[in-house]
Amino acid sequence: MENKEKNSIPKMKRGPGGRNRTAEKAKDAKGTIKKLFSVYLSKYKIPLVIVFIFSIASTVFTIVGPKIMGNATTEIYNGIVAKISGTGGINFDAIAKILLILVGLYLISAVFSLIQSLVMTQVAQKMTYKMRDDISKKFHKLPMNFYDKRTKGEVLSIVTNDIDTFGQYFNQSITEIIRAVCTVVGILIMMLSINIEITLISLLILPVSIVLVKTIVNKSQKYFKAQQEYLGKVNGKVEENYSGQQIIKAFNREERAIEEFKKQNDELYRVGWKSQFMGGFMYPAMNFISNLGYVAVAIAGGYFTIKGKIQVGDIQSFITYNKQFTQPLGQIAQVMVQIQTMIAAAERVIEFLDQDEEKEVKKNPIDVSKLSGNIKFEHVKFGYDKDKVIIKDFSADVKDGQKIAIVGPTGAGKTTIVKLLMRFYDLNDGKISIDGYDIKDFKKGDLRQHFGMVLQDTWLFNGTIRDNIKYSRPEATDDEVINAAKAAHVHHFIKTLPNSYDMILDEQTSNISAGQKQLLTIARVILANPEVLILDEATSSIDTRTEIQIQSAMDNLMKGRTSFIIAHRLSTIKNADKILVINDGDIVEQGKHNELLKKNGFYATLYNSQFDEEEA
Repeated sequence: MENKEKNSIPKMKRGPGGRNRTAEKAKDAKGTIKKLFSVYLSKYKIPLVIVFIFSIASTVFTIVGPKIMGNATTEIYNGIVAKISGTGGINFDAIAKILLILVGLYLISAVFSLIQSLVMTQVAQKMTYKMRDDISKKFHKLPMNFYDKRTKGEVLSIVTNDIDTFGQYFNQSITEIIRAVCTVVGILIMMLSINIEITLISLLILPVSIVLVKTIVNKSQKYFKAQQEYLGKVNGKVEENYSGQQIIKAFNREERAIEEFKKQNDELYRVGWKSQFMGGFMYPAMNFISNLGYVAVAIAGGYFTIKGKIQVGDIQSFITYNKQFTQPLGQIAQVMVQIQTMIAAAERVIEFLDQDEEKEVKKNPIDVSKLSGNIKFEHVKFGYDKDKVIIKDFSADVKDGQKIAIVGPTGAGKTTIVKLLMRFYDLNDGKISIDGYDIKDFKKGDLRQHFGMVLQDTWLFNGTIRDNIKYSRPEATDDEVINAAKAAHVHHFIKTLPNSYDMILDEQTSNISAGQKQLLTIARVILANPEVLILDEATSSIDTRTEIQIQSAMDNLMKGRTSFIIAHRLSTIKNADKILVINDGDIVEQGKHNELLKKNGFYATLYNSQFDEEEA
């Protein structure tokens, strides 16, 4: 494929494991939340209400515990005092009753917490399932220029990291924020019910806590953001080094690769240290402030006990509540960062799902079943970027059954021509027609069924050889698959493999050679039996002996069919009915092989230079 024809696209920054900008704030948080509710959360209103109610109930039952425990302490204290004064003793029955109530409350709280956790997990998993399903469907509806403007990691990270981030944080943060808010409110109520004066003393630390948390979060945010960006660079370098090991070793660039990685890794260490330090600093600081409050409450509690305004057990309860009071504030701060990250991840998913899909121009498309292969290009103009035109003024008239070769130097626009023919991209100007009908009048799927493609870059998936060949026609019989393989001269090779046609190709199809991959893709097109063939450097990865066999098979296949052959080795297209010589997006010459050689023009120069190279 002629990747050099396309304009270079700047790579976008990625976060951990390919995750993109998950530490950044969402550009439109309100819009994202609104869309989440309308598209996904609206289906789970009842489960979310259950989660809300059960989270509150679980928290309430937990909060009441210290107050009841304080009653038990008071009962023991009064019993000891009575025993010392000789007026009575410890009422163990009352204490046992209090403890049973306490155990019952904690048990109910645990059950409620378990139920809300199960419901929330189910909601989160169903939402992430729906998101993945929607993205999977979206993949196949997007135009090719969408993928041209993004790296593979950019697109794949949405399916993996962003959805995982959303699902994980959604499951955790929603319940945590409910519990934290309920805990703060509940503890405040319980402290007020014990003693208003001591409560006011405890609240003096609240402004200090809020200011501290806000300051730490604001300062750490930029470091977390930088950490995500540098982590993305490091992961990108790892991916680059992994996929390019053969080239790195071939040119002895191992030391350079190590040096480049170390440089980026050092930057990651620098910002990572700062972000983790700032993040880890919050809890010691909050504990210090909490301990100050603890001291103040202990002193005030002792004073009010002496005055007889508060029971001993209430002091214990109050100290417990005071210790717990600042914890939810830190949790809320942490959860807000998670929610921010979650919304940013959700925003990227929604942005992907909102991308414009391939559109069918005609509501009543023309039937392609009776079409032949008369194809006409009229003053075609196109550029992947409209400001940089590649195909400037391309015109050609191809008759049904002709074998058309398209040749030219790298970057001339050869592959682009067939991409336009299959409507992977729409023209900037001009017209392409089949049997007199504008290709815009066809449904894209029907139009592409009319063609069969063999590309220079082979694509095979993780599955059996049989399934890979049948990809073009799933309903084909085993005999038809074998006949297609024989026509592509790959049947004998397949029979020598373990499990023959049932051999599993691995993820990178590294268990067969590049030439064998190409033969399988040719067999796949032969099985499809299309009306028009497009061969883009189809024999580039095949040795000369196999190429002769393939050329013979392809000649038989192309009989009676319109065929477009993009060729680098000009010796393979000598028998073409017409050769289109392209340079800088325009046809500079056209005709048969011998005719073009006699002109001694651009084609002759290409052919002779290639012949000289082969002779050398």
